[in-house]
Amino acid sequence: MVNAKKYILAKQFDGEPKESDIKLVAEELPPLKDNEILCEAVYWSVDPYMRAYMPRYTAGTPMFGEQVANNVNYVGKYVVANFGWRTHTIANVTDPSLSSFYPFQVLPDLGKFPLSLALGALGMPGNTAYFGLKEICQPKAGEVVVVSGAAGAVGNHVGQIARILGISSSPDSTLYKIFTNSSSVRYFSFAMVSLTHKQQRDNEKDIRLHRSLEVGGTISSTVINHMRDFGRISVCGAISAYNAKKGELNTAPIVQPPIVMKQLKMEGFIVTRWSQRWQEGIKQNLKWIEEGKIKWRETVTEGFENMPKAFFGMLKGENFGKAVIKAKL
Repeated sequence: MVNAKKYILAKQFDGEPKESDIKLVAEELPPLKDNEILCEAVYWSVDPYMRAYMPRYTAGTPMFGEQVANNVNYVGKYVVANFGWRTHTIANVTDPSLSSFYPFQVLPDLGKFPLSLALGALGMPGNTAYFGLKEICQPKAGEVVVVSGAAGAVGNHVGQIARILGISSSPDSTLYKIFTNSSSVRYFSFAMVSLTHKQQRDNEKDIRLHRSLEVGGTISSTVINHMRDFGRISVCGAISAYNAKKGELNTAPIVQPPIVMKQLKMEGFIVTRWSQRWQEGIKQNLKWIEEGKIKWRETVTEGFENMPKAFFGMLKGENFGKAVIKAKL
């Protein structure tokens, strides 16, 4: 018998999640059956989408999310799966529901790179960046991309792909400009300046916003008003609104007028749209990492007991790059 630990939803979130909303419980796993494997987690992922999906679930529901786990039955073999916030999992490898959310996969040899990259640059966030920019924004060399929320796992990756594809950031030679709000990093702006300051200048066209990938909030509305005609907008989330209390959603300036007058295209997406091409994105991102063209960034929290803390911090923007939790081995 194996004693597992897992987190469950103690009560529905109302606004910003609290420790009392999540409960750690024990579970005794049964003996293995045919086609089943026992997996022990080594890394867990916390991502913004988890907060967005929580209103669908009731108290007692296990907390969900991806993890990298050691296949106990085969030493040195690891899997990436949506097992959730738990230490041990019994999985039937013939069960198609293993890939009902994100594709279940046996992790290939990543060589000198950490296994945690399978939850970030070489996993769902990396593919979100790759397909969201490439397939929806369809950038061309010389165009300008603005990324909001780009200190996180997806946005940080998008910016680097944009550079690889020859996207212009501004007349400046420097690619990144970090600007702050309330003394904390909020965005990377590929326009190289704080938009709130830039907009006060007479020559607003210098922003040259031709294409953008947005994740919500007031900055998105501001950017849209300064895009060029026929710009494209790829929307993969709205983290700025996820912690709003029920009935108190954040408000932002309306965007319909500039979308109409500038003939902009805005398209939302969920990355599983490209589940049949999942390995394409991973292989391309791995190639860019090996070539030194993409620098992966992580904020690593140690200890399964600290998962709620890492989750809360990620929602507040305390992470730089991908937020992961590492098991104490």
